[in-house]
Amino acid sequence: MKKISTEKAPKAIGPYSQGIITGSLLFASGQIPIVPETGDIIDGGIEVQAEQAIKNVGEILKEAGTDYTRVVKTTCFLADMNDFAAFNAVYEKYFTEKPARSCVAVKTLPKNVLCEVEVIAEV
Repeated sequence: MKKISTEKAPKAIGPYSQGIITGSLLFASGQIPIVPETGDIIDGGIEVQAEQAIKNVGEILKEAGTDYTRVVKTTCFLADMNDFAAFNAVYEKYFTEKPARSCVAVKTLPKNVLCEVEVIAEV
């Protein structure tokens, strides 16, 4: 297994890696809308937070030598299912190959953000 780490995505806020490659797959940890340069949650609603979380995923993909088009599965967590349509509007700009996906609403996300996105991708 190979650990993936990049300064261009938020540092892990717990005992985990940003991503792990095993075989030909990258398993990326969930990304929330933290601005990597400051460590702060980006201000704004679901669209702004989804954009930042997905960009953070993109930096981990890049560090692993892959990209959004090679993502085979996403898991998306929303603080409010009423944000589903707005989240999808941002999501579909990045995940153009339409990977398999689960999307659920949860009671609370880390740092009380509105969304979190994790991926599995081919490398």
